[in-house]
Amino acid sequence: MAPPAPHLVDEILEEIFLHLPNPAALARASTACPRFRRIITQGSFLRRYRKLHPPPLLGFVADKAGFHPAQEPHPSAPLARALADAADFSYSFVPKPNNGWLTPWYARDIRDGRVLLECSSLWETDAVFTNLALRPCLAVCDPLSRRHVLLPPIPEEMTVQQERLVGFEPMLAPIGEDEDETSFKVICTAHYKSKLVTFIFSSVTGQWYIAASPTWSSLGTGEPSWPCLSHFNFLRGCFYWTALWSDKLLVLDTRIMEFYIVYVLTGDHLQLLNQPHQSVCMSTIVDGTQGALEMFTLVGDYSPNLFRLNHTTQQNNSESSSEWQQKNVIALPPRCFYFTVGATEGFLFLRGVREAQWDDNLHGVLPEDNDVDFFSLEVKTFELKKVCRATYYQFPNRVHSYFGFPPSLSKPSL
Repeated sequence: MAPPAPHLVDEILEEIFLHLPNPAALARASTACPRFRRIITQGSFLRRYRKLHPPPLLGFVADKAGFHPAQEPHPSAPLARALADAADFSYSFVPKPNNGWLTPWYARDIRDGRVLLECSSLWETDAVFTNLALRPCLAVCDPLSRRHVLLPPIPEEMTVQQERLVGFEPMLAPIGEDEDETSFKVICTAHYKSKLVTFIFSSVTGQWYIAASPTWSSLGTGEPSWPCLSHFNFLRGCFYWTALWSDKLLVLDTRIMEFYIVYVLTGDHLQLLNQPHQSVCMSTIVDGTQGALEMFTLVGDYSPNLFRLNHTTQQNNSESSSEWQQKNVIALPPRCFYFTVGATEGFLFLRGVREAQWDDNLHGVLPEDNDVDFFSLEVKTFELKKVCRATYYQFPNRVHSYFGFPPSLSKPSL
């Protein structure tokens, strides 16, 4: 009896490997023999595997404090240590533009193994800029493969006719299913007094273009009372800003590059904001079930120090006024001060400072030298897990979750 053709054996092995339960098991299988490794590291196989097995949470990247890997007993701790050993989250391989006195590179967004970096003038790190020509330098890098792309400045002719700049936020766009895995897009949202302007850079063309420029009035609203574009969530092709107003969300649908408004000051969410003797912190949008738009709102009572998450849902995510209904209330472990740091991949992320480290004299401002615990909450099961602990000597402005596969199974993203 003739042996089966080699390609049939490979196809059978692929199907077996697709049913391995997690990336750690797949990485172990790839070390068994050269044939297994060849099959497992093929791009076509890894794409199939990622569709069935989402990449695990490996840790967090602070904007100016590097990578904080998941720690024991978190199940991703071994993979996180391997990533920390293999990658360069100091971004030393990314050259700075020859553009005067600049800050070090720091992370502004993370997606698909890429990190969007920014460096700015030492004299303009907190300024309100009059023109985008003064905005920081941007780069996209892959810390694991140590590849990078320096982005050109937004052309002056695109910005010279705009008004005085109020806020500016760069973000990484998701990869489309039909796009090259090494291509990328950067979306920059510029907030002006009367309008928004969205600039997009494509790595395919190497050029910037304007994708949308709605006025606030065309969106049915006035200028935001709190110009904070840096706090956003991304899910199902849309960016959500929750901190611009107290009663509505700003949404950018990247599939059609259009903005719209979602109203949240209805139903149970309205009652939540009107409760006395409690602090209602920023809400965070999460990916709900059956197409629903869902939201977690962190609510704190500082005396005693008790925090909870109020989980509300809206049955459609359009501009309609359908009411938000409460699904659940999750009590968080006591004697800790909590802050939300984002949500993606079916998780909500929190950071907590233990009560013993809190200084009441700072009136809610974190001390510079502090141990901070990071947690993940799985949206479907409400399971809360501690991911890691980090010590900060200068508290970061932003913290980004990092999902990925073992270094041995990761292809360059640039």
